[in-house]
Amino acid sequence: MTYYYLSHGDKNGVLERCLIDILSLIKPSETDRISRLNTIRELATFVGSLESLEAGAVVKPFGSFTSNLYSKWGDLDLSVQLSSNFRISTGKNRKKDILRDIMRALRRNGVVHNLQFIPNARVPLLIYESKKHGISCDVSIDNHMGQIKSKILLWIANMDERFRDMVLLVCTGYTSGNFLICLALFFPINILLYSMQTKEWAKAQNINDPKLGTLNSFSLCLLVIFHFQTCEPAILPPLKEIYAGNIVDDISGMRFLTERGIEDVCATNITRFRSQSFRQRNQSSLSELLVSFFEKFSRIETLSSEYAICAYTGRWERIRSNPKWMGKSHSIFIEDPFEQPDNAARAVGSNKLRIISNAFMDAYHKLSSGPTISNRHSLIASLTRPHISSQLGVRTYVQHTANGVRSHQPGIGYSGYATREPIHDQFQNVLRLDRYAPSSSTVPLQGQGALNVQVQRNWRRRHPNR
Repeated sequence: MTYYYLSHGDKNGVLERCLIDILSLIKPSETDRISRLNTIRELATFVGSLESLEAGAVVKPFGSFTSNLYSKWGDLDLSVQLSSNFRISTGKNRKKDILRDIMRALRRNGVVHNLQFIPNARVPLLIYESKKHGISCDVSIDNHMGQIKSKILLWIANMDERFRDMVLLVCTGYTSGNFLICLALFFPINILLYSMQTKEWAKAQNINDPKLGTLNSFSLCLLVIFHFQTCEPAILPPLKEIYAGNIVDDISGMRFLTERGIEDVCATNITRFRSQSFRQRNQSSLSELLVSFFEKFSRIETLSSEYAICAYTGRWERIRSNPKWMGKSHSIFIEDPFEQPDNAARAVGSNKLRIISNAFMDAYHKLSSGPTISNRHSLIASLTRPHISSQLGVRTYVQHTANGVRSHQPGIGYSGYATREPIHDQFQNVLRLDRYAPSSSTVPLQGQGALNVQVQRNWRRRHPNR
């Protein structure tokens, strides 16, 4: 993987190396990927034992695994697809019945633990952990939108390798079952995140849990996309330049498109964007992008009273400019670009928004201060949770500050972990990042594929007496 470095002696050099160390721990290995594939096959085997399912049903992953935005500890989001036709809708009661049958089959065979069935959520959900593979799974039925969103996030991640790293750092990949739990409780479908680093930071600050009124991983991912759209020069285009329609309408309304049709449109537009010879390459380092990310959203509490974050247009949009947003009493509005005008951050409570804003502000101040930016222990303690920092030789204790931010402070003592030598690839004339703040009705923009596991019709062989 290529990394973008500042000149020798720059104060961000220590931060850049810390981010590489953090990523080396949270990025999944090939073994982690294979464990997830085997977990999918495990579910497909038991789904195939059900008389209640039609022939041709398949088990498909979606969410962070499909988008390749998952960490070593990321959950696995699975959908039992009864039909490939978007227009064939499975009723909620039917979904509940199927999930109950799956739950009974899994329980009867004793292959899972921590089994939970959530039938009365907006999206009925089955949650469990595979005993053999140690992977937590969230199972839903016919989650077509989840499939499409995940693929689009995969294509976006492939447009620039820094995107995946940023999401992982900020949010660390749909962990602890949050992705589909928050989906089921608050939204028709939520899919995750910015980069692994962004995810890890959000978990460490306790602002990545919609059940507690903070941000879900999909919202954090949209913040990362928006940041990459509003850097100077832009790294990503407005999402309307990738797909100009509203996907949720196009797959179910009069303008019916197949999943393949949407893929073809997106692929063509992404190729066009990447081939633009006049487009100036943004060569900012990962550390620069992370610091400017925190700065950009450090005033998010103040801005949210008047502006929506819109990755579809790549701009801050005045809420009063869109009638569909008016009258909605949300603390913050982060529009879902795939299901407009839904608010991906609708779970955020007004009392939690200040904590979220303070967390961004606190991170920006720490990463901009001389004492922190040059101290490896302080940087790792600020960006990660204790179980990560301890593996990097930094022992921490948790301190709750007056503004509600959870602060991980480096403890006394060091395990002797040796920092790897820096890579001396140099990029000169590193371009500054923008410092946009809304000023008018808008702020203009400047300048794993899904795996299908066929369900085997083997229930008679497994249960000949049924």
